Amino acid sequence: MFYSANSEGYKTVLNGVRMKTLTYGQRTLFSEFRFEKGAVIPVHAHVHEQTGYVVKGAMRFTVAGEVILAKPGDSWNLPSNVPHGAEALEESVVIEVFSPVREDYLPKGCEGAKDKG
Repeated sequence: MFYSANSEGYKTVLNGVRMKTLTYGQRTLFSEFRFEKGAVIPVHAHVHEQTGYVVKGAMRFTVAGEVILAKPGDSWNLPSNVPHGAEALEESVVIEVFSPVREDYLPKGCEGAKDKG
C-alpha cells in the first residue's frame, strides 16, 4: 500500500490532537499526529508496541514514571503495556508505528481489512 501526501483524513482524537493513519499492513500501522501547543495525551497503556519520531516541535513524554523531553530527530520505542503519556510543549508533528495494527486507528470502513490480505 502506498500513500500520497494530502491534507485530508485527519480526525481529532483528543482536545488539540489530530491524527491520520498514513498506511498499514497486516502487522503494522503508520500514523501522523499533529499537536497544538499544550495538548495532552493522558498516561495510558495498550498492547501495541509503539515506535515514534518527532518531525517538528517539542514533546514531554512520561514513560513508566520517567519524564523525557523530545525534539525533532528524537525517536523512541515503547514496549507493549508500558504506561505512557505526552504533552506538546509547542506545536508538534509526530510519526508513529504501532504493532499489532491498532484497529481503532484504521480509516473508517477499513476495520478488519488488515485480516483480508
